[in-house]
Amino acid sequence: MRFKDVFSIIGPAMTGPSSSHTAGAVRLARVARHWLSVQPDRARMTLYGSFADTYKGHGTDLALIAGLLNYDTDDYRIPDAEQCAEQAGMEVEFAVSGLPAPHPNTVRFELWKGEDQRTLLGSSIGGGNIHVQQLNEFRVNLTGELPTLVLLHSDKPGTLGAVTSALGAADINIAYMHVDRKGRDGEALTAIETDSPAPAELIAELRALPYMYEIKMINLKKGAESDAV
Repeated sequence: MRFKDVFSIIGPAMTGPSSSHTAGAVRLARVARHWLSVQPDRARMTLYGSFADTYKGHGTDLALIAGLLNYDTDDYRIPDAEQCAEQAGMEVEFAVSGLPAPHPNTVRFELWKGEDQRTLLGSSIGGGNIHVQQLNEFRVNLTGELPTLVLLHSDKPGTLGAVTSALGAADINIAYMHVDRKGRDGEALTAIETDSPAPAELIAELRALPYMYEIKMINLKKGAESDAV
């Protein structure tokens, strides 16, 4: 990983014991929650590699539950996350897998809110940093470091041009963009990391574009919530 700052080495402020097994797990779960946009009714998390081997001893299970509750990495409630989830009416289930994974600390989320189901595959890569590889089986390459717009749309000419033009007109700078599609003219997913969060009026403008199915905002800034998006 390219060096950015000292916090990339020492990790974030957190409730321990491990930046990769707890802080990274919290951040992955917060991305999953924001991908759903609300607290899930039910969550199934399948753990791979080191996560699968040591998740109870390192508190990874509690960290993942805490992230789904939208707690930050240093939240004092993380040790009590299981009880907090029960009080919030969220059912959680853990499974382990011996199958190969992109990284030793990998988790696959399956989340349900009513009839809406979302999946996410991501890894905690050290120092509290994360790498999200899949959203609903679409390939992505997200770090959670910047506000991120996730757009589900039809793969039609001009759609991305209209999106980038609207962002530019709103003075929102694109830091990174990744597009994956199921086939020509099929369903596509575009993830756009931006230097600043897109305001609600811009999201409404993008949502009204032809061939746009839905838009989600992922923003891991402390205390940020996407339930209203």
